[in-house]
Amino acid sequence: MTRLFNDPARFTDDMITGFAAAHPGHVRAVPGGVVRARPARAGKVAVLTGGGSGHYPAFCGVVGPGFADGSVIGDVFTSPSAARARSVAEAAEAGGGVLFLFGNYAGDVMNFRLAARQLEDDGIPARCFAVTDDIASAPADQTARRRGIAGGFVVFKTASAAAEEGAPLDEVVRVAEHTNARTRTLGVAFDGCTLPGAEAPLFTVPEGRLGLGLGIHGEPGVSEDTLGTAEDLARALVTGLLADRPADAGDDGRVAVVLNGLGATKYEELYVLWGAVARQLDEAGLTPVRPEVGELVTSLDMAGCSLTLSWLDEELERLWLAPADTPAFRRTPPPEPPVDDAVRPAAAPRRPERSAATASGAAAEVAELAVHALRAARDVLHRDAEELGRLDAVAGDGDHGRGMCKGVDAALAAAEKAHTDRLAPAAVLAAAGDAWAAEAGGTSGALWGVGLRAVGAALPADRAPGREELASAAADALTAVTSLGGAEVGDKTLVDALAPFATAFATGLRSGAPVSEAYASAVSEARTAAENTAGLRPRLGRARPLADRSVGTPDPGATSLAAVLTAVATLRATTGSESV
Repeated sequence: MTRLFNDPARFTDDMITGFAAAHPGHVRAVPGGVVRARPARAGKVAVLTGGGSGHYPAFCGVVGPGFADGSVIGDVFTSPSAARARSVAEAAEAGGGVLFLFGNYAGDVMNFRLAARQLEDDGIPARCFAVTDDIASAPADQTARRRGIAGGFVVFKTASAAAEEGAPLDEVVRVAEHTNARTRTLGVAFDGCTLPGAEAPLFTVPEGRLGLGLGIHGEPGVSEDTLGTAEDLARALVTGLLADRPADAGDDGRVAVVLNGLGATKYEELYVLWGAVARQLDEAGLTPVRPEVGELVTSLDMAGCSLTLSWLDEELERLWLAPADTPAFRRTPPPEPPVDDAVRPAAAPRRPERSAATASGAAAEVAELAVHALRAARDVLHRDAEELGRLDAVAGDGDHGRGMCKGVDAALAAAEKAHTDRLAPAAVLAAAGDAWAAEAGGTSGALWGVGLRAVGAALPADRAPGREELASAAADALTAVTSLGGAEVGDKTLVDALAPFATAFATGLRSGAPVSEAYASAVSEARTAAENTAGLRPRLGRARPLADRSVGTPDPGATSLAAVLTAVATLRATTGSESV
C-alpha cells in the first residue's frame, strides 16, 4: 500500500514539489506539472505527455532533451484539467506548436482537447493524440476504442525524437500515429493497488491467480486465469500480442520491446520473465531492438507487469534509438545547468479575461441562490463521498467521490467570491464551473464544468429568469455535457440522469406547473433513472472494458448528479423561492 504521504488530497502536489527538487538539471515545476529546465530552441514543437499521477516514471519522468518538453500531471489516476494542460503548454511552447500525448481515456481526451482548442484560440497551433495500445480493452476491429497503457512509452519516445530532429507539428503527429498503429500491449495483475490514505486496495486477485488485461488506473483485469510459471506467462503474453500483429508490420521482424513492471513486481522477477519472453520472441522470428525492462508506466503499488511490442521500420528504429536524457530514461550525458530566471523567455500571454456583468435587481438574489445550491451540493457530496468511491471502484478507479468533493469545494469558493463581487448569475456559475473543472480534473470535472457554465449562460443579469429561460438552462446543460463527452442515454453515465431531468423540468414548466413542482417532479425522474443505471452495461469510459462487472451497480456519475439535484430541491423547499 502507499504509506508515505502527508495530506492524501495533496499527494500529487507534494510529489511534484519533491520531483522537481530532486531533478533541477532536468525539470522545473510550473502550475499543472513540469517542463524542461532549459527552454527548447526557438521553433521546436513542444511534445507534452500527460495524465494522472501514480504512474511514475510516466509521465513526468521522461521530460528532458530527446524526450518530452513537459508533462501535465493530474491527481492520482485522474486526468489533469484543461487549465493545467494549458498552463504547462504555455510554459513549454517555443514557437513550433504543441502536441499533447496521452492514453485513450475519456477524461484525458476531453480535457486535452479543451486545452488544445483554447491554445488555438490564442494563436498557438495545438494537436492531441491518444494512444490505443491495450489489446485487452477492445477487439482488433475497434482499435480506436482501446485504452492507452505502457505502449504509450514507445509512442512518446518516437514522437519526441522526431520533434527533437526539427520535424514540424504535422510530421510529429504523423510519427505518433504511425508508431501507435504498430504498437500492441498486454498486461496482467497479481494484486491491486491502494490509493494514498485508503485502507484497502481497489481490487484483489485470489492467491494463485492473475488478472489478464488490467488497466493502469487501478482497474482489475478483464478476466482471470491461473498464475503459472514465468515461462507460462511469457508464452501467454507473446502469443496474445502476435495474434494482434498489425497488418502493416512488415517482414523484417525488428521490434521495440518494453517489459514493464507496474510498481510491486521486483526487477529480478522481471528479468526472469524477460529471459522467457526473449526465447519466445526468438522462436517467433522477432529481433528485439534495445529492449527496455523495468518500471516505465506503473500503477502505484500494483503487482503485475505488461509486455509491449512495437514493430519497427527504418524511421521508427532511428527514432527509438535516438539519444535522450531525462530523470528516468537516459542515453546521453547530463544536461547543461538550468538557465537563470533572468534570461528565461517570458511566458506566453494568457487570454484576456472576459468581462462579467454586475447583477442587478432580482438577478442578485438568483446569484445568491446559486451559491446556496453549491453549498447544498458540497454537503451531500462530502456525505456520500465514500459510497460514490465504492460504486466507482466496481469497474473503475474508485476516485469519483474524492474528485467530486474537490470539484465542488473549488466551485463553491469561486462562486462565493464572484457573488461577493456582485457578479451576475452567469458569471457566478461560470466561475464555479471553471473552478470545478480545473480542480477536479477527470471526466466528471470537465462535464460539471461545462454544465454549470451552460446553466449560467441562460440566466439574465438584470432580473429573475422566466419559465422558458429555466427550461433552456436545463436543456443547454444537457447539450453542453453531451457535446463534450459524447455520451447518450443508455451509455451508463450521468447523462442517464441529466436527460430525463431536463426533459421533465421543461415539460412541467411549459405545462404551467409551479417552478417548485416542476423541479421536484424532474428530480424524481432523475433519481429513478440513476437507480435504473444499475441494469445498464457501460459503453463509454474506463468502466466499458469491465462492463459485465458493472451490471448490478448504479453509475456513480448519475448517482452523484441525482443526489445534488435532490439536495437543491430540499434547499428550494426550505427557502420557498419560486423565482428560480
